[in-house]
Amino acid sequence: MDRRAFLRSAAATGAVAGAGGVSGCLGFELATGGDVPRAPPVVEDRPDGVYLPSHIEGMQMGGMASAGDYTVGVFYSYAHRFWNVTSESVERTDIQSNDDVHLMASVWDTETGEVLPETGLSVEIETDGSLVSQEVIYPMLSQPMGFHYGANFGLDGDGTYTATVSVGGVRTRRTGAFGDRFAEPADIPVEFEFTRSKLQEVSYRILDDAGAPGAVDPMDMEMIPDATAPAVGDLPGTALGEANSNDAVLVATALDEPPAGVDAAGPYLAVSARTPYNRMVIPAMGLEATLTRDGEELFSGELARTLDPDLSYHYGAALDGETVESGDELTLAPTVWPQVARHEGYETAFGGLLGGMPERTIAVE
Repeated sequence: MDRRAFLRSAAATGAVAGAGGVSGCLGFELATGGDVPRAPPVVEDRPDGVYLPSHIEGMQMGGMASAGDYTVGVFYSYAHRFWNVTSESVERTDIQSNDDVHLMASVWDTETGEVLPETGLSVEIETDGSLVSQEVIYPMLSQPMGFHYGANFGLDGDGTYTATVSVGGVRTRRTGAFGDRFAEPADIPVEFEFTRSKLQEVSYRILDDAGAPGAVDPMDMEMIPDATAPAVGDLPGTALGEANSNDAVLVATALDEPPAGVDAAGPYLAVSARTPYNRMVIPAMGLEATLTRDGEELFSGELARTLDPDLSYHYGAALDGETVESGDELTLAPTVWPQVARHEGYETAFGGLLGGMPERTIAVE
């Protein structure tokens, strides 16, 4: 069975295995009730970039469902802290006494498995016909899961819940075969079982090398696509090079023609932003580019956030007819930090707590 058929089958059946067992002695404070772990202290002297977090949590699969172009997966884990980014403000959200779980949702194209950032997502949770919680949940980046949506929620004890995931439609430019898709919203109910004992089975491991530069491996979610950016060799066009701005890896490529749906002719510049180590897509950033040759400016402008089936999520613009040649200089200037919340290990990177995102120049070979 090919990957697309497999994803469609998985969405239809909702058959996904849960996370593994919890580790033994935790050696730090437990949450109220003494049965689930609380996060250990935040790592001191964190680097100005991606680092190994204090601990790793697994997760339980709640369920999957599809409607129209969209498939959603709902997961949960222990409630945990995270950092919200609003413009250039970074604020920590701590675990509250009534937080039972960290609820996560992922949205992807049912046909291709492409994860869809920037849809706008809200969740309404009900049990036995009664509303438990309703709120917009945050777009997020985590090392094990990459891009997803999540927030801490209180539940109403053990039982069967329905999480209605409201997908707002993709807000970015869409090109190629995606040009006429993902514009319409959808409400997708996902039923899941929650028990305290099942939550206790979620794996939890303290890292001895917390704070060191690096990232934990992504979770192995065979039936769930992740938001991994294409490898450099898999990108269409001519590779121009890459740069690193506060650990956001910016990979630039040039195509002879823009993707269908871009109202322009001539060469097209695409920049794929991804995390180091795991190549997770970094969305919702403002990015400008300037192309110069022998000190003469050939192009300067904003790169539009774009979703394309071949380039995946990227930042792109037509180059006003200008070609890119060896010896040119391409300067990339982040103007807006990625407007996504971060799990621990990412909060100091990509314009996070410890600094901004400086412009970087690529010397085209």
